[in-house]
Amino acid sequence: MSKAGVYKTSKKNGEIYYRSSFTFRNKHISLGSFPKEAQANRAYREAKKLADSSLTILDYQEEKYKLPFEKYVSIVNFRDNGVYFANPIYLRKRYFEYYFSKTLCYKFDIDDLFYFAGHKISRRGNHLFVADYGMQVNFLHRYGIKSHAVADRDYRFINGDPTDFRYENIEIINPYYGVQMIRKDGDVRYKSTILINGTYVIGYYDTPELAAIAYNKAVDRLSKRPGHREYRQNYIESLTPREYADLYGQIRISNRLPK
Repeated sequence: MSKAGVYKTSKKNGEIYYRSSFTFRNKHISLGSFPKEAQANRAYREAKKLADSSLTILDYQEEKYKLPFEKYVSIVNFRDNGVYFANPIYLRKRYFEYYFSKTLCYKFDIDDLFYFAGHKISRRGNHLFVADYGMQVNFLHRYGIKSHAVADRDYRFINGDPTDFRYENIEIINPYYGVQMIRKDGDVRYKSTILINGTYVIGYYDTPELAAIAYNKAVDRLSKRPGHREYRQNYIESLTPREYADLYGQIRISNRLPK
């Protein structure tokens, strides 16, 4: 007879393992899979105790618990706020936290709750991704932060906290691909670059929009080459199609882009 909260099952190769779950406030919550029955039962007992306690996320001890940290967060949030999320989310009054560990969490506006409740965040080095339609997508794009953007050059966190993704805390310094603001001797210029076997400088321009158009023009040239790589183009909302076309025609870039 299986221990409380434990279900014996097997993999396709016949290997036995144990699943653990418990019911709290009429919600059936899966706690994970374990190689041993005693471990699955311990996770069940920890979850039951947690649901009836006043323990906080900061009380979690990895070396002590069999209950996975993500499940621990989900149960604490359900206990405190009455809403269950499979992802490690804890609701605050005007925002929510998404936990990787008890000392590392990301803050988001409530407007993003539906998205991150259904999209699990993954980390690879310093890069953050979500799984979307079977692909890993850099979720920084959600906040207008472009690929290859550099913190404090292309965007910045106003309060200095790089884990705070609330919209009011993100300032986009440069919204365009391939454009970088350059300050020299008190003057501001915008450098347009593109990756072609390294970083190639297209030119320097008086406004970010002109630099962005120069980048687009370089992309158009490269797209005519056989076997060209795909580049994203800049969309400039402040210009009408006619204004864009006029500036596109005026901007000159080298006809000898690198191979």
